[in-house]
Amino acid sequence: TPAVLDELDRLGVRATFFVLGSQVRRAGALTAELVDRGHELGVHGDTHTNHLKRPWWWVTDDLRRARDLVEGAAGTEVRWFRPPYGAYAASSIVGARQVGLQTVLWTTWGKDWRPGIEADDVVGMVRATMRRGATVLLHDSDVTSAPDSWKRTLAALPVLVEDWQGAGLSVGPLREHGVGSGRRSRQP
Repeated sequence: TPAVLDELDRLGVRATFFVLGSQVRRAGALTAELVDRGHELGVHGDTHTNHLKRPWWWVTDDLRRARDLVEGAAGTEVRWFRPPYGAYAASSIVGARQVGLQTVLWTTWGKDWRPGIEADDVVGMVRATMRRGATVLLHDSDVTSAPDSWKRTLAALPVLVEDWQGAGLSVGPLREHGVGSGRRSRQP
């Protein structure tokens, strides 16, 4: 994450980072640094667990723990939730609503988390599916990905940002993306 943050600074762009509560416990200061550097935070769960076979109350508890950890470490409220693996179930919808988070997915990705993928592959996959208004999924660590996967993201970022800026696209966090209509009320 620190290397990706430095590269985003160098490129002059900000992003939304979806963080796991389990990682916030390990690196709370880094969570605060994300916000200090102008990035937005979202919740990716407390654990990186697929929701497809989890009951709504389990997901709600997982998201509430993660939200509270992220907000406590960052000193700011979070709005977004991205389900692990993109596994979007009824329990995900209910859990997110219960804790006042809006669920978002992506519209393009570089599959940078997979083993054997190189930076050129990441760039090619994003280019192949990139559309105006897209939400791009990339990873800043290999906590739940193939070893050293973040290095592919790091190498792909300057090429992708140059592509997007060359096409007249703005790059930024979801809060600047026109997603959603407002924050839901929060449950304790």
